[in-house]
Amino acid sequence: MSPTRRDFIKTTGAVGAGMALGGSLGCGAGNRSGGPAPLRILVLGGTGFIGPHTVRYAVDRGHQVSIFTRGRSDDDLPESVERLVGDRNDDHTALEGRSWDVVLDNNCQNYLWAQASANLLASAAEHYVFVSSISAYEIEGFGWDRADQIMLEPLVGEDYDRFEPPEGWSFGDEAHYGLMKALSENIVHGAFPGRATIVRPGLIVGPGDPTDRFTYWPVRLDEGGEVLAPGNPEHANQVIDQRDLTEWIVRIAENRTRGDFNATGPAERLSMGSMLDQIGSVVTNPYDLTWVPEAFLQAQAVAPWTDLPSWIPGDPLMYVDVSAAVVAGLTFRPLATTARDTLEWDKTRPAEERENRRMGMSRAREREVLDAWHAAQG
Repeated sequence: MSPTRRDFIKTTGAVGAGMALGGSLGCGAGNRSGGPAPLRILVLGGTGFIGPHTVRYAVDRGHQVSIFTRGRSDDDLPESVERLVGDRNDDHTALEGRSWDVVLDNNCQNYLWAQASANLLASAAEHYVFVSSISAYEIEGFGWDRADQIMLEPLVGEDYDRFEPPEGWSFGDEAHYGLMKALSENIVHGAFPGRATIVRPGLIVGPGDPTDRFTYWPVRLDEGGEVLAPGNPEHANQVIDQRDLTEWIVRIAENRTRGDFNATGPAERLSMGSMLDQIGSVVTNPYDLTWVPEAFLQAQAVAPWTDLPSWIPGDPLMYVDVSAAVVAGLTFRPLATTARDTLEWDKTRPAEERENRRMGMSRAREREVLDAWHAAQG
């Protein structure tokens, strides 16, 4: 079996469909200028991939923001941001005796973190927004036996089964990424009954993403020449620009939106072919896509998701239902804009990072597979 999305997330640290709109949490629905009412927002994290844009967007909208981090990372956040230092493993002192209108938990990597923060803040905040993952859904790992299946409709909605602890498991035991997120969701709902929002993103992309899970494609197409494109171009795909995701999360807080939501995009079905075409519309150099069938890629030991990022053919999690999030205000900038901004950001990265990408095959390996494919065609 090839490495999958879950395998990668596990190694890098990468339920109900009910939705209630409105409902006051103690602040008015807006201020006299027509903008959102100012909120006191606590961000657990704030200096990683999705944190900084969350913070800046919230500050720009007039909110008072505190971040809780270990204080080990430099940041260029606004001076008005309150920086609280601690550790989600064992030091929450900076949060004690404080109160906020809403908590945005966007960096939870351990269900014990969720337990500690949700229980501590249950009486100190009115609303808790937890950033989970579609990996919380109980979908078996990728198998080449379904790689030729083309999904035309989403199979996974917010009511799809999530991971449950295996037999013999007890609280405090290890939990793989998907189970960890599912357990954390339950903990948050338990601590904030009727006052919680669960956001389940898919693949989060855009400028600032250090994983190269999407960045591979704008960079590769911009280099030009013959490009190996995987499988059937009609395979479904979904990504979410981190700016669309984080801005929506802040608006969730403003609108007192509760419930569980899948948060990936776009609103309509995206195919691998369409994704590459939209990326290609913003690159500089001419390129040609060579679509190589799944069976041949399998024979060449090409791994979906890792060798060819953002591609797992036949995986139900590559096309989930996002209609509830769209109704709740999630919007999407054009994918071409995401690709252009990602490419421009990538050119500012240190040379060492660009030469040692975390995802995607090397150009030599790509050439090897393409040559083998052409030779097989006679």
